[in-house]
Amino acid sequence: MALLSIATAFATMALKAWAWSLTGSVSILSDALESLVNLAAATFALYVLTVAAQPADAEHPFGHDKAEYFSAAAEGLLILIAAVGIMLAAWSRLQNPTALTQMSIGLLIAVAASLLNGATAWQLFRVAREEDSLVLRADAEHLLSDVWTSMAIVAGLLVIWLLPSQAWLDPVIALAVSVHLLMTGLRVIAPAIAGLMDEALPDNELRKLDAALARTLPTDAAISALRTRKSGRRRFVDGNLLVPGQLSVGEAHALCDELEDAVRAVLPECDITLHLAPMAERERH
Repeated sequence: MALLSIATAFATMALKAWAWSLTGSVSILSDALESLVNLAAATFALYVLTVAAQPADAEHPFGHDKAEYFSAAAEGLLILIAAVGIMLAAWSRLQNPTALTQMSIGLLIAVAASLLNGATAWQLFRVAREEDSLVLRADAEHLLSDVWTSMAIVAGLLVIWLLPSQAWLDPVIALAVSVHLLMTGLRVIAPAIAGLMDEALPDNELRKLDAALARTLPTDAAISALRTRKSGRRRFVDGNLLVPGQLSVGEAHALCDELEDAVRAVLPECDITLHLAPMAERERH
């Protein structure tokens, strides 16, 4: 998937750069810059996915999944940098208006690039859902953002083509694109920061976790001090399992196994750690 993203980013960047060279449109230039960011992000994502897929080792006993968060954060930062660059270019064009040329060919090229991006984004979203990959989801979200901005640019350039006196729309559209990219960059960075800060699992997953534990837990046992976090596609859950003092070690261990199986049935790739304690310990946890 990362290779597909790289190939698409390279192709769309080349198409948009060609369209910009023909038209001189700063809004198409902004679109080409976004594709350049796509290419850099997709290349980095390919490396990060390779790192994240490595099994746990002595130096990284919890695995390498968190590498995905660095990739998403880097992609978000690149998007923000591109947004600022586009904003500066658009402002410069507003101060120094320039007539656009060869609009019909440029528009056709821009539409072709958008269709290619749209098809790739759809495929990336599908695989990201299947593999629960933050890197692929960030890449797909960026590509989809690129599609919407490209369509807005094409619509604006159509107006300019039909009404050449409205050429001022070109830098205005580019400014709008830069604002949209700022929002996209922040949206891509947010989950990466949450993951690096070990934020708890989302509410929908916590509800599944609570329901699975409630279905399996005997009435004379309880869970306390439950904590959750996520690292890439893996989830981590730990807490105290409070059981009657007369329960044997074997029986308590069997209950732990049942609870772990119940949780993994609703939260795949979940690492669960339960500390056994007698029910009398409840007040201290």
